[in-house]
Amino acid sequence: MAELKEIVQYLDELLQVKNFPFDASNNGLQFEGGRTVNKAVFGVDGSNALFSIAADLDADFVFVHHGISWGSSLKRITSLDARRITMLAANSVSLYAAHLPLDAHPVIGHNAKLAAMLNLKNQQPFGEYAGKSIGFSGTLARPVSIEKIYDSLDKKLASESDFFCFGELETKVTKVAVISGGGAFPEAFSEAYEQGVELLVTGEMGHSACHYAREAGVSVLAMGHYRTETPGVLAVMDCVKKQFGIEVEFVDLPTGM
Repeated sequence: MAELKEIVQYLDELLQVKNFPFDASNNGLQFEGGRTVNKAVFGVDGSNALFSIAADLDADFVFVHHGISWGSSLKRITSLDARRITMLAANSVSLYAAHLPLDAHPVIGHNAKLAAMLNLKNQQPFGEYAGKSIGFSGTLARPVSIEKIYDSLDKKLASESDFFCFGELETKVTKVAVISGGGAFPEAFSEAYEQGVELLVTGEMGHSACHYAREAGVSVLAMGHYRTETPGVLAVMDCVKKQFGIEVEFVDLPTGM
């Protein structure tokens, strides 16, 4: 058993949540269910489905990447938001969320883990978003086809998802950047162009980014928004288990996106 306040303080410091004041997510403890924690559940998305599973597992703490409190939301707790809060309250489950802090963490963040999976050398910050670089760029030891990069990540990433490639799978690349989730935002391609990045590995790519990618000469490998945001969650889970010795469990609820 661990004290909730001790876990919250540990996570706040580990993830340096105070360094992301302009994040749309209200990072940190979003709902207090009880003062102690015996079991913690970890997932990507805060949802009624995840909270229900946590309750069934007798968990009293949930950690997610995508929480339920964004900006000025939850001023009025009604409809679907009310169902979520009721589920947490009825089962005394606390909720902690870390959005950009988990994207950007240099060791246990999604992008640090993705860069490690690719064994990127000469890493440097990449992907400025809300005033912070949340991703990394680097070089491969030798030119590798995008298809082989996909195969490697497909074996190492948790869960399953469809993938999308903007470019040719047989194209060989050396300079690669990683931004998890919806990292194919237009501004990233200007940065990629300046750094000579040949491939952006991300979660998903929207229509508005296609012309930017083409004009920058950058291929995009989209492995799935959900799937690319599992590595950091799993890393935090390991940290919490080692620090507090409580029971932990990852709940995989892929969106297919």
